[in-house]
Amino acid sequence: MSEGELLTTDGPFAESKDHLGGFYIIEAADLDAALAWASKVTAAIHTPIEVRPFAGIAGA
Repeated sequence: MSEGELLTTDGPFAESKDHLGGFYIIEAADLDAALAWASKVTAAIHTPIEVRPFAGIAGA
């Protein structure tokens, strides 16, 4: 979040120091749905979220 606004970018990925809290695995219909969930989590925890597809999962 930046000054109360959620920002979505297409890379670069979060630096290691910003990405140490674990991960979430969700099943989403498409990338837009996954990004919507990531926005909700970011708003709740005030931490950047990376969204990446899982190999071997249907729809990925």
